Amino acid sequence: MPKRLLAGLAIAACTTGACQGPVARQGAAAQDPDSATDRQTAQSHAARSELAPTGTLRVGINYGNVILASRDPASGALRGVHVDLARELGRRVGVPVELVGYAAAAPMVEALKAGTLDAALLSAEPARATDITFTPAYLETEATYLVPAGSPIRTVADVDREGTRIAVADRSAYDLFLRRSLQRARLVRAPSTQAAYELFTSSKLDALVGLRPRLVMDAAMLPGSRVLDDGFMAIEQTIASPKGRDAAAGYLREFIEEAKASGLVADTIERHGVRGVSVAPPALVQ
Repeated sequence: MPKRLLAGLAIAACTTGACQGPVARQGAAAQDPDSATDRQTAQSHAARSELAPTGTLRVGINYGNVILASRDPASGALRGVHVDLARELGRRVGVPVELVGYAAAAPMVEALKAGTLDAALLSAEPARATDITFTPAYLETEATYLVPAGSPIRTVADVDREGTRIAVADRSAYDLFLRRSLQRARLVRAPSTQAAYELFTSSKLDALVGLRPRLVMDAAMLPGSRVLDDGFMAIEQTIASPKGRDAAAGYLREFIEEAKASGLVADTIERHGVRGVSVAPPALVQ
């Protein structure tokens, strides 16, 4: 196991500020080595037991986000950037991984709140932070709009006008953001990203909101349609965990920071040929 993650297991319980182990007390008087080792061992066990309380790490994968995950329609097998990161997390923790596929992010949030998932790879969103814990971002991409052929909409600012109808995946990160920010345009919600695309085309709506790489793919199927040049928010992909599992949250934070620093995230993006995304910068030290 990488040294950063061994250290992460040792400091995972410090995320609440209560840790009194050797990492938290640098510069203090020397401690009894045996007691320090015992404390580190207890913290390591706490992180593992919180990450996989059933003995299996149950990880939610949103295959509706086709840029980062997909599901084979015949076999149901999941693949993609998120899947590879979930499997690597399980390998490092030393437990089996159960991948649980979802067509949208909202049901994953509910599963985390209920404790039926131990982790989920999804977008950070302030409205959800009271219910689940997010790691720092490991990947960033931009949210914007797709408009149909002949649309007068040229910029993001043009969208928020009376009479504009926008197709959006219900309770997605950009849906929650636009609920707070739009003043005049109307959001028309669908249960998933794919359903939002179908609603946009079948109902002849004025705009479709989504991640830029996905919208570029959608535009290729709609002659004359355009993806706007500007965007309205940066979407940060994270790993989320249930509230109250502070040791697990600390370990996940260390895993993400090590995965960015080591090149794991960049290599995974490249291996799957994903375009229009970037590795997030290192998180600020807390």
